[in-house]
Amino acid sequence: MASTIFTQIPFQSKSLNKSSITHFVPSFKLPVSLSFKPRTALPKRFRIRAGLIEPDGGKLVDLRVVEPERELKKREAALLPRVKLTKIDLQWVHVLSEGWASPLTGFMREPEFLQTLHFNSLRLDDGSFVNMSVPIVLAIDDSQKESIGESNSVALVDSDDKLIAILTDIEIYKHPKEERIARTWGTIAPGLPYVEETVTNAGNWLIGGDLEVIEPIKYNDGLDRFRLSPIELRQEFERRNADAVFAFQLRNPVHNGHALLMTDTRRRLLEMGYKNPILLLHPLGGYTKADDVPLSWRMKQHEKVLEDGVLDPETTVVSIFPSPMHYAGPTEVQWHAKARINAGANFYIVGRDPAGMGHPVEKRDLYDADHGKKVLSMAPGLERLNILPFRVAAYDKTQGKMAFFDPSRAQDFLFISGTKMRTLAKNKENPPAGFMCPGGWQVLVDYYDSLTPSDNGRIPEPVPA
Repeated sequence: MASTIFTQIPFQSKSLNKSSITHFVPSFKLPVSLSFKPRTALPKRFRIRAGLIEPDGGKLVDLRVVEPERELKKREAALLPRVKLTKIDLQWVHVLSEGWASPLTGFMREPEFLQTLHFNSLRLDDGSFVNMSVPIVLAIDDSQKESIGESNSVALVDSDDKLIAILTDIEIYKHPKEERIARTWGTIAPGLPYVEETVTNAGNWLIGGDLEVIEPIKYNDGLDRFRLSPIELRQEFERRNADAVFAFQLRNPVHNGHALLMTDTRRRLLEMGYKNPILLLHPLGGYTKADDVPLSWRMKQHEKVLEDGVLDPETTVVSIFPSPMHYAGPTEVQWHAKARINAGANFYIVGRDPAGMGHPVEKRDLYDADHGKKVLSMAPGLERLNILPFRVAAYDKTQGKMAFFDPSRAQDFLFISGTKMRTLAKNKENPPAGFMCPGGWQVLVDYYDSLTPSDNGRIPEPVPA
């Protein structure tokens, strides 16, 4: 899937003020707002209005410096104090630069950070709210704070000291780690993957400001063609004449139960009166915990799902969502939904325990499995997004395929958990026929085969797909 070339608008933003943010301005109509109810017939008087949902704040932020100005910005950056970005920091720069967090124009200053922690939303200058449930912040330590001194701007560089961005009009404030962890995850129990990776050993200060990203973020891993920005996705949806976009986020391989949910959602949208609803199959591409299947293998598996016809390539757009994963349950799922609004989705599929995980200490789920979908239906700033709860799918032994669970004949259904799926793949055993397309299953088997311990007993790093 080739990315569409487009003209970027120069960065100018200094705040969340809607009138002053520099954006890509789409000419899309606002879709009709629906409260989706499964198996509810469409009223005859109801009229569907085609078009993509407007981005949060009305316009889409693009923080990438246009090519003619890059050399000038590089010369400016050479005179500034430097802050080195971690791999996850760089992923957040990517997220911010393309407008996934619109109308946010950079790493959060303290007012934005506190609003996010305590209200899961940001108030705009006109008094309206947009959803923002996870803090997008940059931590620095005491020595970095001292080196910045009175400077109003800093240069952001990667681990190889390559210039990535300039952060301007900066504000440095204390990093309240315990408050951040408690408010975001609802617990300060040890063992939270994102916390251990990015918060616990991070600096005691946060630095916020407006971003000027020197060049589009690229990873050169063979997957950049899938990393479509919100602007590019909107262009692709327009090219396909979409009158509705429904997004499905996942961080696991796609089995036929997932595919059933997605194809059934399209059927329901057609019954509601839409003419060409398009699926955004949008796997998470940033940081994930160590036992998740790596992105390269997931993308290879997703391609097989389309090749085998499990999903229709004509009505499916596969793209990578660049955000890191928090595993923060009902808090984080709001971020996942909000970002898809900016990409043009007006429907969002949500399932059991979205963005959840097992409790890091106790043998139970960290979050109530139903809270994610309930929170999404009530979250401030997400009123325009139509939430589509999962219908439970399981393997129907009488039909030999994945089907929607029928409690009246529960004995006929087999629930294959992610743990069970991984165990089968590790042991090179096949799941029941009809659980996953053969090509997709072989990718999963090959991945776990690449982790087979060597002669010295060590498990190697995952081999890129």
